[in-house]
Amino acid sequence: MPTTVTAKGQVTNSKPVRNMLGIVPGSQVDFHRAADGSVVLTRADKKRPASRFEKLRGHAGKGLDTNAIMALTRGET
Repeated sequence: MPTTVTAKGQVTNSKPVRNMLGIVPGSQVDFHRAADGSVVLTRADKKRPASRFEKLRGHAGKGLDTNAIMALTRGET
């Protein structure tokens, strides 16, 4: 994803990259030079952003109890 360097030497990270790393305004990032000479961008806090599956974990709220769910799966409704 090419980007342009401004006169001040700044670049804008694309939205897919920010989303992948979980970077939001105020986030700190690090740049590391890899052995092959490439530059790697990482979050400074080393936290990994939640995956799309991790975001789905948790309580679904009030809903059907176990007996109601079992009745639905058995076709007893």
